[in-house]
Amino acid sequence: MKLALFDLDHTLIPLDSDHAWGEFTTRIGWTDAGDFKRANDAFFAQYQAGALDIHDYVRFSTAQIRARGAHAAAQAHERFMHEVIAPAIRPQARALVERHRQAGDQLAIVTATNEFVTRPIAASFGVDELIAVELARGPDGWITGEIAGTPSFRDGKVTRVGEWLRARGRGWPEVEITFYSDSRNDLPLLEKAQHPVATNPDDALRAIASERGWPVLDLFKEHP
Repeated sequence: MKLALFDLDHTLIPLDSDHAWGEFTTRIGWTDAGDFKRANDAFFAQYQAGALDIHDYVRFSTAQIRARGAHAAAQAHERFMHEVIAPAIRPQARALVERHRQAGDQLAIVTATNEFVTRPIAASFGVDELIAVELARGPDGWITGEIAGTPSFRDGKVTRVGEWLRARGRGWPEVEITFYSDSRNDLPLLEKAQHPVATNPDDALRAIASERGWPVLDLFKEHP
């Protein structure tokens, strides 16, 4: 089986969806602009530096949707898709996904962003299989702020893809994987893939790709 895996943020879309969702909640009045921006930006800097505590971040990033409840959260996310995500999706990103679809590859998005934020984005690309940070639910069925299972972050992406394969009766030797990612945080899964593609890569991943002879794809802009 040929499997095309895509990171999401800064790979298929030219923004960080979790960070953008946080900014959106401030814009609609759910959070204090100054306090939230400082914390959100600090977590984003930790992610870029490869030092993010994802459990702390998920508690922070889901606080407002936990407080507002499922109905209000769903309505807000619909606005977020319309006002933020849809205008950001580029034709060349859609074309990349479509090329693999037309080739008959199995498609999946593998992201370190939580399922609440990313499932509608994956659907907008026509990708049914989403491997994201799964959110634990309480007795009322609503999210608790904790993570269910292994977070799909750094080497956790390898773990989660392995679980996904086993659930379908497959193993790593039975699949030929192309994986697109922008971040050094995804190095474990890039190394596992037969065809790693550094896509809109950060400087660290660009240097690694150059050293290892991996292809580099700049979807959103030309790199000098």
